[in-house]
Amino acid sequence: MGAELRLTQAPPPDERLRVLRDALGALVPGWRPLARDVLGVDSRIDWVGRDGEGRCVIVLVAEAGEDLGLLAHGLAQREWVSARLADWAQLAPEAGLRPDAGVRVVLLAPGFSLATRTAVRSVGDSGLLLAQLRFVENGAGATPLLEPIDAEASADPGAPLDAAGFRSGLSAADLDLTPEERAEFEGE
Repeated sequence: MGAELRLTQAPPPDERLRVLRDALGALVPGWRPLARDVLGVDSRIDWVGRDGEGRCVIVLVAEAGEDLGLLAHGLAQREWVSARLADWAQLAPEAGLRPDAGVRVVLLAPGFSLATRTAVRSVGDSGLLLAQLRFVENGAGATPLLEPIDAEASADPGAPLDAAGFRSGLSAADLDLTPEERAEFEGE
């Protein structure tokens, strides 16, 4: 019988970025990583890659509680990368970047606050993708779980709680809530 999966703490930053390399394909169709830990506007970009259509994709990872700052950081990095994208494509044509396709920003965190999801909704930008990042232990090490967050649906304070609705990043299933207890949290 296989090893039991259980939520675990995130590995150290370098290991976390290493294991995310291939896992990002679950969020970004045609994901091709190009560079890790790239110096951006005033700090590092965790991953630069491209999707299956040649659009540049930057990936930023934050710790719990840093999600609102991560959004500002992502918008700033996108602007910085956008200004350099044509040069990057010229310097590395084999990378397959299409400058005219723009830059997509993938933000990963253990959870996203209502303020962050509302801010993403107010930007009205489909080039931003939020995804909850958690890790499970499967006996062979920590494996990332990436769950996209629909900022449009989850920015409504009256909407039912999803996995990102708890500040801890845990879901109702993780907490083993009964339907009655979940209804109490949702205010039904």
